[in-house]
Amino acid sequence: MTGKIADYDVIIIGGGPGGLSAAFWCAELGLKALLLETEIEVGGQLLRIFNTIRNHLGVEAANGREMRDLFLRQVDNTNITRRCGTCVEAANLAEKTVTLADGTKYTGRAVIIATGVSRRKLGIQGEAEFDGHGILESGEKSKNDVAGKRVCIVGGGDAAIENALILSRKAEKIFVVHRSGKFSARDKFLARARRNEKIEFITNSKVAAIVGDEAVEAVIIEDIATGARANISVDAILIRVGVEPNTRIFLSQLSLDDSGFVCVDNRYFTGTDGIYAVGDVTNRIAPTISGAVGAGATAAKAIAVNIRALIG
Repeated sequence: MTGKIADYDVIIIGGGPGGLSAAFWCAELGLKALLLETEIEVGGQLLRIFNTIRNHLGVEAANGREMRDLFLRQVDNTNITRRCGTCVEAANLAEKTVTLADGTKYTGRAVIIATGVSRRKLGIQGEAEFDGHGILESGEKSKNDVAGKRVCIVGGGDAAIENALILSRKAEKIFVVHRSGKFSARDKFLARARRNEKIEFITNSKVAAIVGDEAVEAVIIEDIATGARANISVDAILIRVGVEPNTRIFLSQLSLDDSGFVCVDNRYFTGTDGIYAVGDVTNRIAPTISGAVGAGATAAKAIAVNIRALIG
């Protein structure tokens, strides 16, 4: 970490739980920090959680937005500079400089990458066309909208099966389409889903296309082994096939694993001078709110120690 003059001690890219925690701890440790968030408000994946959160130790919230608001009560009482609705167009990690879409450049003594993940898409016909017109964002959010309707859910993990259970309360029929005959979802979800007469499993198959006129009307299912196709009438589809890390602008500048997640040590140091990464962008195995919050605090403390060593 160099001792050159910088705009900020720390630049934090991303305003989810990890970024917010890092910002809070930078303030606690007397570091001048800038938090940059692409969306118009901070919160990251919290804003896409519509169910009750009971697994963040010491705090329970009705949904992700309520949890975000609890975090902000503390962050807003700090002197951290926050810029939302601004996209980081490029980053030169060797120089610890970030460039925004409007051309503004900032330099830090250190950078914390907290860019999170995005839901993986299927990349099929109809996926873009019907976004918001039958492609659901969340089972909890849309449970009343599917009353008496037929829904296709794509995926085999916890998120897919839990959403199938949620939507089955109001929907007429749920089809769960999975590429394999084996599921990664927890047994407690699978057992309940298999007992649910409304839920039908279509395994070793994929959704090849989403079709309709102004909204989703059907999905085309393809058997992976034989290539045989079937048209199934549905009114909505929910896609839960995992996530991918938001690391595009850092390619060739950081060590990434084979899935594109940032490799870090136990201080969340990336191995590149002054560059740290926290939250879901580093965690392909067990991403949690609690893990991201702890990582943000750890990275901020590690940076504070390094900066104090440099300036004496």
